[in-house]
Amino acid sequence: MKTEPGLRERKKQQTRRRISDTAIALFAERGFDQVPVAEIARRAEVSEATVFNYFPAKEDLVYAGMATFENALIEAVRAREPGVSVLDAFRDFLVRPRGALADRDPEAMARVATVARVAAGSAALRARERQNFDQFTSALAELLAAESGAPPDDMRAWVVANALMGVNRAMQEAVHRAALDGRTGKRVADRILADGHRALDLLERGLGTRP
Repeated sequence: MKTEPGLRERKKQQTRRRISDTAIALFAERGFDQVPVAEIARRAEVSEATVFNYFPAKEDLVYAGMATFENALIEAVRAREPGVSVLDAFRDFLVRPRGALADRDPEAMARVATVARVAAGSAALRARERQNFDQFTSALAELLAAESGAPPDDMRAWVVANALMGVNRAMQEAVHRAALDGRTGKRVADRILADGHRALDLLERGLGTRP
């Protein structure tokens, strides 16, 4: 049974959201590289140390949500029930409507578009995004290798992980393009989710026998 967070936790969530919203607004106005963390702290009415308590690196102000999602995705594969394939566990998590695809809310998609524009304008953020995908692809590959008793650099595990995470990345790019184009609503969300299913169907014809 899901319990409601206590007052202390709600306040922490509110502070985290205020810092994040303040940072994104400033980045959208002036660019990621032109906004110091000290200014974000001042505008959010917190100390600079508090910003770093919630977001250890400046780039995390943009990509913390991505890291949370990717960690949960890998954990869904790790914690799958006996007899459930890697691909099925990955699919069940990835194509479940959530975030902007679940809200189908113009405001949520507007935030996605803002983040996409901010990232496009910063080489540091684009590098961090690639680093994040590489990091989580490696984590998934190592998990799959360990499950099969293979060494961490097992080529088959790396091929599977890169194929699956490629679908993940393609769906995220599709969300960004839709947001930047101003396309919102149920039809757009359903199309992206359906495309994700079709991409995984394509992989399943070659990977479906992997436990």
